[in-house]
Amino acid sequence: MVVPRRAPVLVLVGPSGVGKGSVVSEVQRHHPNVWVSISATTRPPRPGEVDGEHYFFIDESRFRELIDTDQMLEWAWVHGKHRYGTPREPVETRCERGIPVILEIDLQGARQVRTTLPSATFCFLAPPSTGELERRLRSRATETEAQIAQRLQTARTEMAAIGEFEHVIVNNTVAQAAREVADLLHLVE
Repeated sequence: MVVPRRAPVLVLVGPSGVGKGSVVSEVQRHHPNVWVSISATTRPPRPGEVDGEHYFFIDESRFRELIDTDQMLEWAWVHGKHRYGTPREPVETRCERGIPVILEIDLQGARQVRTTLPSATFCFLAPPSTGELERRLRSRATETEAQIAQRLQTARTEMAAIGEFEHVIVNNTVAQAAREVADLLHLVE
């Protein structure tokens, strides 16, 4: 029996509104074998959310157990209410099966993964400009002015950390950015 080569893990970080979700969806459209990690959370499911598809919904004691036994690649408290994080086992299992993995996470999570999974490839998805990022955030029409201002402030902090990443992709177009992400995962058309 041929054992598949261990597949790569790509950690993809970028500010809100830069198009991470669109780029990842485009990669998956051309490469359906790519798996996007699913976060675990202690919050209850929202209507329509499916355990194991949208999130792994677990209780606080199970989450603490995963942290205490080094089974989380990264985790954080969100809004001081619930924990979110990336369980190690599903990522490792897919890599061992030869399935490329994308972790679409925030800067804080990426910094943790640099320690917990140093073999991963780290990529920052950047906007063409701050003005374009603001335009994209506004065009979504999903946030208030205060929320947009907060997201832009957070984006400035994230952009200041761009030097921490060995790869930077500027998302001029979704198709171009998706091709560059696929290249980092060593995927071929």
